[in-house]
Amino acid sequence: MTGPTLRPGYYQDGDWGNTIYLESPYYLRDRPQYPISLMDPLSDVLSLLKPRTYMAGGFDMGGEWSIRFGQHEGIKCYAVVSGQCWLSVEGVPDAVRLTTGDCFLLPRGWPFRLTSDLTLASVDAHTMFPLPLNGGIASCNGGGDCFGVGGYFAFTGSHAGILLGVLPPIVHIRKESDKATMRWSLERMRQELSERQPGGFLVAQQLAYMILVQALRLHLAEGLSGGVGWLFALADKQMSAAIHSMHDDPGHDWTVQKLAERAGMSRSTFALKFKQTVGASPMEYLTRWRMLLAGDRLTNSSDPISAIALSLGYESESAFSTAFKRVMGCSTRQYSPPPQRAKIVLAGSPGHGRNPASPSHSKGDVGIHQLELIAG
Repeated sequence: MTGPTLRPGYYQDGDWGNTIYLESPYYLRDRPQYPISLMDPLSDVLSLLKPRTYMAGGFDMGGEWSIRFGQHEGIKCYAVVSGQCWLSVEGVPDAVRLTTGDCFLLPRGWPFRLTSDLTLASVDAHTMFPLPLNGGIASCNGGGDCFGVGGYFAFTGSHAGILLGVLPPIVHIRKESDKATMRWSLERMRQELSERQPGGFLVAQQLAYMILVQALRLHLAEGLSGGVGWLFALADKQMSAAIHSMHDDPGHDWTVQKLAERAGMSRSTFALKFKQTVGASPMEYLTRWRMLLAGDRLTNSSDPISAIALSLGYESESAFSTAFKRVMGCSTRQYSPPPQRAKIVLAGSPGHGRNPASPSHSKGDVGIHQLELIAG
């Protein structure tokens, strides 16, 4: 007996009896009555951005060396498996000393250089070895002094500023306990790149992705005190509980009172703390997240606008369309993803303005002005 014919990107869940859409992060939330939450806000955002490992490889350096890398899109993630070197990023006053086990992310795309000595003149990376490495190991002066692995991630989804805009120019993972957490992934990636087994490049790509997520998780665990934005808020148990609730069920009839109860706080105290921590009110954050999900769904599915609206908590297509245009700056029918160098702010990114609320057009949503576009 054959099952129903499904569109590409869908499958029939025999256990739960639902048709599941696989090509977008909200497919897990579309599964009703799950006993536990399978997604979390960081996973949600990474899924929305659809990071693709553009390059995974290693470098084995010896003697004196200094290599310059140009401006890049997306995010670069490297780790020093053995030895030590310096990292200098254009626009950042102080260079960073990297030692064995250190991991670093470069989310802003600024030019940088890696070097054994900061006084040496740098050589462009493209003149030293072919890029991308595609699973290979670049060697300089016979290698042996500093070995590193890493990956370069391009975001095939829109709105990279959701993540990149709230991160510093350099995310440096250097605590000994954090290094221990990363050690297995780093050693395994070194082995995959060095031994060249069948399927090794695919494994290296997945390990690079794992290292990226681990680095973001460890950066988050450091507390991120003093920062404003959704990522910083995840380090706060009360704010994280509210954000998890919104991400778990974006179509729910959320109110400030309901979210405050999830956080275990009074309504007024919760609203004030959320605004101070996230940089937007709870209802502003919820509306922005809903519209980002809607934009992704308009791009990657053939679902009608009425179905998208209903799944995101809007009882009428007109109310949804009004909110969408107010947030995204165009109608649903005109919508197309912005160029990758444009960043749509979710909340709390550098340069993120505070827009006054306008009258609500959907239950649970406070109207906000268009999400701010920041040139990359």
